[in-house]
Amino acid sequence: MAPTRSGSGRGETLDEYRRKRDFARTPEPAGDGGRPEAGAPRFVVQRHRARRLHYDFRLEVDGVLASWAVPKGPTLDPKARRAAFHVEDHPIEYIDFEGIIPSGEYGGGDVIVWDAGTWRPADGVDDPGRALAGGELHMDLFGEKLRGRFVLVRTGKDGDRERWLLLHKRDEFARGGWDPEEHPRSVRSGRTNDEVKADPERMWRSDQPAARAAVPLKATADPAGDGALRELDELRGSGGVWHVFGRDLKVTNLDKVLFPGLPGEEPVTKRELLRYAARIAPTVLPYLRRRAFNMHRYPNGAQAKGFWHKELPRHAPDWLPRWTNPDADPGETRTYLVVDEPAALVWAANFGALEWHAWTSTVDHPDRPTWALIDLDPGAETTWEDLLALARLHRTALEHVGAFARPKVTGRRGIQIWVPVTQRGWRGPDFATTRAWVEKLSRTVGAVVPDLVSWKWEVKERKGKARLDFTQNAVNKTLVAPYSPRPAPGAPVSAPIGWDELDDPDLRPDAFTIRSIVDRIEAKGDLFRDLLDHSQRLPRLD
Repeated sequence: MAPTRSGSGRGETLDEYRRKRDFARTPEPAGDGGRPEAGAPRFVVQRHRARRLHYDFRLEVDGVLASWAVPKGPTLDPKARRAAFHVEDHPIEYIDFEGIIPSGEYGGGDVIVWDAGTWRPADGVDDPGRALAGGELHMDLFGEKLRGRFVLVRTGKDGDRERWLLLHKRDEFARGGWDPEEHPRSVRSGRTNDEVKADPERMWRSDQPAARAAVPLKATADPAGDGALRELDELRGSGGVWHVFGRDLKVTNLDKVLFPGLPGEEPVTKRELLRYAARIAPTVLPYLRRRAFNMHRYPNGAQAKGFWHKELPRHAPDWLPRWTNPDADPGETRTYLVVDEPAALVWAANFGALEWHAWTSTVDHPDRPTWALIDLDPGAETTWEDLLALARLHRTALEHVGAFARPKVTGRRGIQIWVPVTQRGWRGPDFATTRAWVEKLSRTVGAVVPDLVSWKWEVKERKGKARLDFTQNAVNKTLVAPYSPRPAPGAPVSAPIGWDELDDPDLRPDAFTIRSIVDRIEAKGDLFRDLLDHSQRLPRLD
């Protein structure tokens, strides 16, 4: 039976936890519905990088996690006395949380499950809750890293915070000089904080019941939650309310044809587009998060004329993330959708957005791009082999100057190359710098094959030649996002490729569709993913 805490009900102990958090934004569980498991009570230690690195030491007591922040982390060294600061109890659902808490929120940062296991009070401690209230608890830990007899002792107060000491007794598990920083990996995933921050697997929706709070951030058979895709399949053609990623979306016209079929294939309906948006959202989200989102809408399908829709409509649900551009001139778009959660992308698809475009800068620094963009735009006379030749020349040029980059086919006729330009602790270059860099690189490439390239702005003046378009490197300019559909038969998508695939004779710019790309990701992974955590300064082009 789990230890109890005398005189403290769960609703009271979690009041402070709830008061400090905005559950509309913080990916943490709100603590509704959790119960301690039968058998030995559990403990967890989470390595937490917020304003400062610290370790959160948590014991399961009376259905909550009694919690202490330990700046230097627990140790097996009996000579070390670790300062620990008592913090508010956390809900039991938090016990296996590993992921990101948004910046600006209480405790914002990255968290891993550094250690976990069970614990029991030492012999003679009949009521752990009462022992804690009295200021001293002796316990045995049975973790993967922490084992043996530990003691928590209250030593005083710093304002409203209780100061405690956490120490290890001299026993068979004691290890002199044992440093937690020499054991940095999660016992849950085997990953470090850096690895979890760069590629989180889960997001918590704290405003949902605990059973639905965990939202996976990977493309899987049903990433939206148990039965979400089955629920979509069962809705009538006229639509209804679809519960997806913790949101209730009103979806309509599910049997409407949005993309003509390829020869021998059925056309693609709105239901299939929504299914794809739900499956791909966890993968595409990192390329859209914290960015103004431009929607290329085709309410009547790809067979009709589309139009750009940038301003978030007034009827949009209140929960949709958004950004109001303080620098917008009169008549310009002011409030944009920001796809900071998977359900927002599904909403955009239901709104008729068949193409997804995001700014190359974030809303935090709209004047500073995170990528330099090389756009190989074929002309009317440009063959696929011509375009491949231009892409291979850029591959060689980038290798020569030592620049890291990744290519993708556009899903139509083109190829794009994205070059990361950020570095930790440095905001990166402005758009004028990235534009000049891309222009210089591409003009060098173009000089090698002048018969294939035109530098004219007007299409009719290019005489069918390709354009190496460096002008996309500007504020409020966008290129189609990775994995976005394109308005063409079969619903092709803009797909990241490996550099070696430029030499594959079977490669085609529209070879990947919403029906095939998820299987490709499951087999090869997201080939753009390392753009997200690769820091570099643009090399000089002499």
